[in-house]
Amino acid sequence: MAGGWFRRRRDPDPIADADWQPAAATLAASISLTPAQWRRLRALATRFLAEKTFSGAQGFTVTDEVRIAIAAQACLPVLSLGLGAYRDFLEIVVYPAQFRVPRREVDEAGVVHESLEWLAGEAHDGGPVVLSWADADPAAAQGPFNVVIHEFVHKLDLLDGEADGIPPLPPGRRTAWTRALHEAHADFCAMLDTVEREIPRDIDPESEAADPWYAQLPLDPYAATDPAEFFAVSGEMFFLDPEGLRANWPDWFAQLAGLFRLDAIDESAPTEE
Repeated sequence: MAGGWFRRRRDPDPIADADWQPAAATLAASISLTPAQWRRLRALATRFLAEKTFSGAQGFTVTDEVRIAIAAQACLPVLSLGLGAYRDFLEIVVYPAQFRVPRREVDEAGVVHESLEWLAGEAHDGGPVVLSWADADPAAAQGPFNVVIHEFVHKLDLLDGEADGIPPLPPGRRTAWTRALHEAHADFCAMLDTVEREIPRDIDPESEAADPWYAQLPLDPYAATDPAEFFAVSGEMFFLDPEGLRANWPDWFAQLAGLFRLDAIDESAPTEE
């Protein structure tokens, strides 16, 4: 640049093999990636750690093991998109276990209901991602769930400022995405209704005794909450059980595949945009 100096930002030091291999090996138990995708994930996680800050809550100490494990999982939804998709926040807050947040809702009659809700994770619009390490630790994962992927898919959804299950897309793709999303969500809600009708009346549907009935569903029942949660839960399953997701909703799976584009990984692509 004439008349001045241009200084290129130094690439961060790569994650050491001794630190990366345990995180990758644990993830590989539930997520299948090609060698090129694993290399891309490592490069993205390296940049993610350089750009984001981690804070411990309630006395939790955020170690390098915690940071690398969360970064690896967080970068899965943006393997092809790049870290520019996470441009709206800087901080990840980590609690040792599930945390309580206040909720305030107004019902149709105008009555205000206040409560405290236990959460494993939460994504704030324009703000931090909050996680429970007891749930985010890939070594402690139980079942087809991944709270880190879930919350970071919410971050993609929130890029346009609205949690509606529809990330920023060109008009043509947005129409097809919205149709597939709402059709799959409605179908899943019908599945859930059927399962709940089958639960015997002497069993509390909110208790563990009802779990065998809910286990028949292809997704966690929480996916029925609204389209935003359906996007986040099925986003988890895209990485954890893609064939199960494809078998139930091929059109919706195709939309997710078009967003995440794992088959289009190019190792020469930049890790930041």
